[in-house]
Amino acid sequence: MSIAIDHSGKVALVTGSGAGIGREVARWMAQAGAHVVVNDVRHEHAERVVAEITHLGGSAQVHVADLRDDDAPDAMVAEIVDRHGRLDIAVNNVGMYPPGRVPKPFVDGRGDDYRDIIDQNLVLAALCGRAEAEAMTASGGGIILFVSSGETTRPAPFTSIYAAAKAGLNHLVSSMAVELGPAGIRVLAMAPGTTRTETVAAAFTDERFAEITASTPLRYAVEHDELARLAVFLTSDLARAITGQLILADAGAFLSRSRPPNDGGPGT
Repeated sequence: MSIAIDHSGKVALVTGSGAGIGREVARWMAQAGAHVVVNDVRHEHAERVVAEITHLGGSAQVHVADLRDDDAPDAMVAEIVDRHGRLDIAVNNVGMYPPGRVPKPFVDGRGDDYRDIIDQNLVLAALCGRAEAEAMTASGGGIILFVSSGETTRPAPFTSIYAAAKAGLNHLVSSMAVELGPAGIRVLAMAPGTTRTETVAAAFTDERFAEITASTPLRYAVEHDELARLAVFLTSDLARAITGQLILADAGAFLSRSRPPNDGGPGT
């Protein structure tokens, strides 16, 4: 006996999927049978992911857009609906620190630091979710999954504003789930632990990364494909009773309060 997740015939959008976690989510969504819209601000990155997917027999297309533009989420979703008639799955992965912003002590932050970080991790996500929800309501339902952060469950120095923005996202998820459930839309968030994405690898030394990993009960770093498999499951009918929740995939990090400071590296 086996249980397979089948997204065949579904249209899935993955934002920020030109690299890192988003790239792996896009690849696994395609492997499960979905047609994947690979969104990224970097055309060459998005093209590379689409090429990887099609080489493996999957179906995908590129959508280049900078979602920090308030009009971009609506335009992106409208183009998907015009081309395919619907949007079934949306994985909102854009976040982290905007260009030019890094973790810093709370007292060193200034207005632009706060506004840029909150805008990228909460406002941008809300605008994407709004556009996706409108399209899904018109077509009878769907699933919206946001990538949140383990920083919301295990506070660490130098990440207060980032963590607050992601905590706001967590509450947005539960509020959206209540409001959109009657329209057949499930809304969820998943929170990765520290994952060695390209951004994290560039910011942390191997020693720092090892310290963070050692502070988790399972003593290992979360892998990209583990998060991708979770995303595929949460957006499938196997998880149809789950909505409005934050699902942790952090190697048990939330159980520990001994996380090393994030002095100079990005949040997770």
